[in-house]
Order: sequence, then C-alpha cells, then structure tokens
Amino acid sequence: MLPILDIADYLTDPTGAKGQVFVRQLRETCHGPGFFYLTGHGVDKMLDSNALETANRFFSLPLDQREALSIGNSPHFRGYTLLKHEMTNGKVDWRDQIDIGPEEPAPQLTATSPPWMRLRGPNQWPASLPEMPARITDWMDHIHPLGMALMQALATGLGQSANYFDNRMSPDAYTRVKIIRYPAQPEGAGSGQGLGLHHDSGIMTFILQDEIPGLQVLSEGKLIDVKPMPGAYVVNLGEMMQSATNGYLRATKHQVVSPPPGQQRISIAYFMNPRLDARFEPVALPAELAAHARGGQNDNPADPVFAAFGANTLKIRMRSHPDVTAAYYADVDLSDL
Repeated sequence: MLPILDIADYLTDPTGAKGQVFVRQLRETCHGPGFFYLTGHGVDKMLDSNALETANRFFSLPLDQREALSIGNSPHFRGYTLLKHEMTNGKVDWRDQIDIGPEEPAPQLTATSPPWMRLRGPNQWPASLPEMPARITDWMDHIHPLGMALMQALATGLGQSANYFDNRMSPDAYTRVKIIRYPAQPEGAGSGQGLGLHHDSGIMTFILQDEIPGLQVLSEGKLIDVKPMPGAYVVNLGEMMQSATNGYLRATKHQVVSPPPGQQRISIAYFMNPRLDARFEPVALPAELAAHARGGQNDNPADPVFAAFGANTLKIRMRSHPDVTAAYYADVDLSDL
C-alpha cells in the first residue's frame, strides 16, 4: 500500500514541530516510492463530488457532441481525445479524455515567440453542460494552493527556503487538467491496457479517483494496486522534479488497467505546473541528500528532460497528439527546443 501523508498539521503551522514531521515524511516518500495518498487537505468533498459527477455527465453526452470538441481543433492542445487515439509503449490506450487548461485568450505571437507560447489559449467546453466550466475551474482553484503548500514543504525538505520554487509557480502558472474515462474492453478482445506504463513529465500530479480501481504503481520492480481512498488524493512527481534534484526525488512509473466488463473508471488528473517560461535548474542539495541522488535524466537518451518547462511540456504534447502537431507545429523541430 502507498504511504498516507496527512498535511493538516503542516497547513496549520508549517514551521512547527508537527509541520516539520510532515516535511520529512514528504521528502522521504518522494525519494522512495514517489507516490502517496494525501489526506487532511481540507478541500470540501462536495467539490470532488461535483467534479466527478460533471465528468460522468460529459462522457454521457452523445459522441458527436464530444467529437465537436476534438483536441485536433486546438493549437493549445485543449479538447476531447477519442477512445483509442493515443498509444503508450506501442499499444493502444483504452481511454478517452478532455484536456483543460487556464482559461485565457490566445496570445499575440511574433516571429521570435518561442513555440511553447502557442500552448496558451481558450478551452473547448460543451454547450450542453453549461455548469461544467465553473465546476471544474472551482475544483482547480482549490487544488492549486494545496499544490503550492506541497512545493513549499518539498523545498524545505531539500534544504532550501520554503519559497524556493514560488517565483517559478506564479503568476500565470500553466496548470492543466485531464478528465479521463477508462471504459471496459470487449471480453477476450482487448489488451487490458487503459494507459501504458509511463512516468509523468511535469512537476507534480494530483489524482482524484472514483470508486473503481485500476491505477497501478511500479514499486521495487512490482506493480501495486492503488485502491481508491475516499477523501484522499493520490500524488506523484514528474520528470522535471526528478531531473532538478539529480534523481533524489523520483518520477515513478505507473499505469492503468481497464475495468472489468460492465464498468468504467473516471479519474481527474491535476498537473501542478509552473509558468511556461520557468526553468528548473539543478537544486543545490545538502551533501547528505546529494549522496543519495540516483541521476535525474531519463534512461532513453532520445528523450532528454529539458530544464525549460515550456519546452519540456511541448515535447510531450507534440509526441502525444500528432494530429495537433501536424496542423499547428509542423515548423517546430523537437531537437531545437
């Protein structure tokens, strides 16, 4: 089972004795398994319920209404991805989803604008669910300060000032949400892969699960089931935090298996990200921590982790959505990012 970390004491008094116990637990957990349940966060459970109920209503819409929001319409990688339109490790992922980011107009670009500036822009929302923008945005607005608290606790645990990451995280943080459905696969005809084994690409991820299990985490060479825990978020780190700490913090691989026949699984992933122009250069770790750093770059030399967040994010998005890449990023060479 994953560690369970209660953040309540840290939120009440970050510098107090109990708050510092949480700091040590968080650092050790992110150095070790890299995944944990977060409790004591104080987010109203009604916000979670509203977000999940809205997600279910979205996936109940007629297919043509969802297809009208195709991510292929958006240079900002916002919108709906059809079932079986993504692959991981050469196999089809059996899921569909809608990607949502900060709601804003597309920026005015010039010939010298970095290509990751195109990631900013409006979302695509279904007209038949007018309550969806407010409900999802409200949930996002309550997760963000929780993410900031965790970033400050991590900074302290790494021997830095609590505000070490703050100027990278605001203003205009590029937070992002994926609302995902994992339907059952046809009996005897599917691979069982809802989402293939991978690690996240950014900074930190919060996962809100419904009651249907399916998430699995690779721990000491074995896959362990991450059963839904009412009132808890599942939290993990991405490759940029692993790279910035030379591997002291871990971006742990995980996957999702499809639910049994007659069921579907809904999850909402909140990606706690910095500004697009932020850089995550190596953190000067205390000697006692640096001695346990494993090396932070990816095993695959063809997939380097960039220190610039916008470049690293665009790299992943372009690879995940070749239709958007062909339509809006044909001029971008990943090797130049």
